[in-house]
Amino acid sequence: MSLMKRLLKMAGKESLRLDSDISAGYMWMLFREYGLMMVRGRRLALGRRHIANDIFAGRRVKILEKEKLLVGSKTMLHDFVYIDALSRDGVILGERVVLGRGTRIECSGSLSRVGKGIRIGDRTTFGNDCFFGAAGGITIGEDVIGGQYIRFHAENHNYSKLNALIREQGVTQQGIKVGNNCWIGSGAVFLDGAELGDGCVVAANAVVTGTFPENTVIGGIPAKELKKRGEQKL
Repeated sequence: MSLMKRLLKMAGKESLRLDSDISAGYMWMLFREYGLMMVRGRRLALGRRHIANDIFAGRRVKILEKEKLLVGSKTMLHDFVYIDALSRDGVILGERVVLGRGTRIECSGSLSRVGKGIRIGDRTTFGNDCFFGAAGGITIGEDVIGGQYIRFHAENHNYSKLNALIREQGVTQQGIKVGNNCWIGSGAVFLDGAELGDGCVVAANAVVTGTFPENTVIGGIPAKELKKRGEQKL
């Protein structure tokens, strides 16, 4: 086995076929960064059996309540990822999950009410600067592809009483669910109660509020069904 293939295997990318236009210098620079991330990952996992010792951690990754965090093998937390795992069910990241640079997970919206938490399935990836507000619970399946700046808000404020401050009327928490093998475009927003079946596609900047069955393509504000995968546009 060549050194390059060994390095790819260490990074969890053994099936990757490199484009011929990628120079050896670029790859060595990339693997140098991956090597540093492996060292930081080992340091993060030290003494914690619920965090795999072969994860990758970028610069200035910050974790609060590490005992509530479970991380699977070869998961990658890029630079400036922030996870506040204070929650009832914890933060569970499967194997080979990728959280892009600047992504934040916050499980409790208030110290007076600890939130539920979040589970992200194996091989699911999100781009840079995503936000997961998981007070009401977020469940994301396996093999999901997410772009940049995606936001999840699993909590909603009550506001119906005119003689009371909105901030004093409490919240509702229905939770958010995303099935397996979904593609979520950049800038999409998921509000409390949103649910996607397996194989759904979400257009960029859509605002998802309802429930959509499997293999549905949705978009708009609020998001509506555009078509079914494999069908012509409605």
